[in-house]
Amino acid sequence: MTDKNASPIQRQAGAVLLAGPTASGKSALAIAIAEEFDGVIINADSMQVYSGLRVLTARPSAEEEARVPHRLYGVLDPADYCNAARWRDMALAEIERVRAAGKLPVIVGGTGLYFDILTKGIADIPAISDEVRRRLRELHKREGNAVIHRMLAEKDPDMAARLNEGDSQRLLRALEVVEETGTPLGDWQKRSPSGDVLQGPRLWLALTPDREWLYERCNRRLDWMVAEGGALEEVRALMGRKLDPALPAMKALGVPELIAVLEGRLAQADAVDRIKMLTRRYAKRQLTWVRNKMCEANRSSTQDLESLKSEFFSFIRRFLLTTED
Repeated sequence: MTDKNASPIQRQAGAVLLAGPTASGKSALAIAIAEEFDGVIINADSMQVYSGLRVLTARPSAEEEARVPHRLYGVLDPADYCNAARWRDMALAEIERVRAAGKLPVIVGGTGLYFDILTKGIADIPAISDEVRRRLRELHKREGNAVIHRMLAEKDPDMAARLNEGDSQRLLRALEVVEETGTPLGDWQKRSPSGDVLQGPRLWLALTPDREWLYERCNRRLDWMVAEGGALEEVRALMGRKLDPALPAMKALGVPELIAVLEGRLAQADAVDRIKMLTRRYAKRQLTWVRNKMCEANRSSTQDLESLKSEFFSFIRRFLLTTED
C-alpha cells in the first residue's frame, strides 16, 4: 500500500538510508518500506553488486526483487572490479532516476564505507591505469601475497604495517595507488573528502539486533545455503571461469573456503565452521560501525518484521511530511 501523505514533490527531496549487519532482516524491511511508500530499493552491499552469487551473498531472491523495483543488484560480472567510488557514482545516478520518477529512494546495505562515501565524500584518488592494475595482479597471481606485501613495505611501509599479509585485496589496492601516483594511500586518505555526495534530506534507519540472536541467524542461514540453497553450485560455476583470485567477488565470504572444498583441500564441515566464524566476525564489525558511525539514525533492536514496520513506518511518515515543507 502506498502512503497517501507522500506527494511526488516531497519524494524528489528525500531518501531513506537503511543499514545493519548481515542477517538482521534489512532486505525484508526494505521491501516493506518500498511497498508502503512507493519506493525503489538501491543496493549498498559491496558483494551483492555482482552476478552469479545470489545465494552466497544473501541477495534478495528473484521473487523478492519482483515485488518492488531493485537497483544495483547483480549488475556487475564477477570478473569486474567495483570500488566505493564506482559504486557511489552508480548509486547517485540511480537515486536521481528514482527521484525524477517521483518515487522514494531506499538505500539499503551493510557496507559502511559505501554509506560514508555516499554522504560525506572520499579522497579523490586518481584512477589506476589498466597497465598498472594488470601488471600487479599478474604478479600477485604468480607470486602470491608475500611478494605484494614486501613490495608495499618498500614503497609504503606505514600501510604495509597496517595490513595483514592475507588481505590480498587491500594489499593490491595500496600497492596500485603508490605505484600509480607515487603517493602512499594513507596520505591520500588524509586529504579532505571530495566528489559528488547525496543531496537533500535523508532519514537514517539502523538495525542493531542482539548479537547472539544475530549469530544464530547467520549460522542457520549458512547451513541452508550449503545444504539446500545452492551455494556450492554457485562457487563451482565461478571456479569454471578461472578468474583472478584477487578479484573482489572471489574474496566474498565463503567463496575461498568452498573453492577449497570443491578442490578437495578442505572438508565441507570444516569449511562451514570457518565461514560461520568469519561471518560472525563480519557481523560484529558491521554492528560496531552502525553503533559508532550512525549516531543520528533511528535504531531498533527488534527482531521481527511486523514490529520493525510499526517502529520505522512512523519515522518515515514524519520524515516525508517534513520534507514536503
